[in-house]
Amino acid sequence: QVRLVESGGGLVQPGGSLRLSCAATGSIFGISAMGWYRQAPGLQRDLVATISTGDTADYADSVKGRFTISRDYANNRVYLQMNSLKPEDTAVYYCNADQQRGVRTKTYWGQGTQVTVSS
Repeated sequence: QVRLVESGGGLVQPGGSLRLSCAATGSIFGISAMGWYRQAPGLQRDLVATISTGDTADYADSVKGRFTISRDYANNRVYLQMNSLKPEDTAVYYCNADQQRGVRTKTYWGQGTQVTVSS
């Protein structure tokens, strides 16, 4: 089992920045892609950014140019640097990791961290 624990959420004013962190612990061998998703009240959970083991990053159009995903392989962490935050970025942000088990892929989720952008 893989456990993902997010941190770094909070309240920030529009235009501000936050850095989210996600630590992976447990049986982490075989983790491939990691990423961040978000879910606002009443809406579905949507992709924010993902990063592969080759550090190829992919972003939702709504965050391109403002958010940056990065990965620390030595410490099994993934980060999301969020700049120029907007009220519409308000959501619970979830860390995600895919683990390769032979021909199967198992996906793990963290518990989420709240990000609120408001003046």
